[in-house]
Amino acid sequence: MPELPEVEVVRRGLAGHVLDRKITEVTVAHPRAVRRHAAGGADFAARLAGRTITGARRRGKYLWLDLDGGNQGDDAVLAHLGMSGQMLVADEGRPDEKHLRIRLRFADGGPELRFVDQRTFGGLSLHPLVPAVGGGLLPEPVAHIARDPMDPAFDLDAAVAAIRRRRTGLKRALLDQTAVSGIGNIYADEALWRARLHWARPTEALTRAQGRLVLAAASEVMGEALAAGGTSFDALYVNVNGASGYFDRSLAVYGQADRPCPRCGTPVRRDPFMNRSSYSCPRCQPRPRNPHP
Repeated sequence: MPELPEVEVVRRGLAGHVLDRKITEVTVAHPRAVRRHAAGGADFAARLAGRTITGARRRGKYLWLDLDGGNQGDDAVLAHLGMSGQMLVADEGRPDEKHLRIRLRFADGGPELRFVDQRTFGGLSLHPLVPAVGGGLLPEPVAHIARDPMDPAFDLDAAVAAIRRRRTGLKRALLDQTAVSGIGNIYADEALWRARLHWARPTEALTRAQGRLVLAAASEVMGEALAAGGTSFDALYVNVNGASGYFDRSLAVYGQADRPCPRCGTPVRRDPFMNRSSYSCPRCQPRPRNPHP
């Protein structure tokens, strides 16, 4: 699933292409793309027709489009990108992508908005905006998501306290989107390496200073990734124009098993973690004596 920098790249692209545009026609080409909209594809299309997109917003890894004056339950279009979902802006008449799932056309006759998803794990759905954890209004299914380190209203001390209360391993806590959002497997490993902390360090043994350090590192590395257009390991993550990011060239440990640590030269270690992997430097990030599994 794309992490904060990749989603923010897409959000910025959408903000530059679809704001203040009136939707005239919606085509749902695959029912799985609207499976989270219980009333089905025809209802989804009918509710969007005639609406104007007024905002492109994000919290953590979650992206949505605000709509003008709707009825109860359809204030925003929540985009679930999943593993392969793409929000693409395309000139009308450009050949359809092989895995095109949803198309939005606009009254101005300008570029369409297309949702393309090879694996069909993602989709679009309509939801009301409700008060969220940490303040603000979010689509109802993601109202429990905490603010992220790049949010201007992010409360660093509150996030550190939430992590230290988790009674788990540090990386698990960083991935818990109800404590701090936006950080996924890639940037957790990179932030932990920068902070010189092992992924299995117990959160109850984490000092406040260490908590601030790792969250500052997460903000730093995600900011650098955002400037590079995000991290793309294959053609599935792209911006709204179909271009890949290139931060993968700057990764210190993630995906770098057996390669030398950029800081000390020790071969990077790969460990199984929650059906995925964790990457760390055995020398820079020594394993704690009593780690969480």
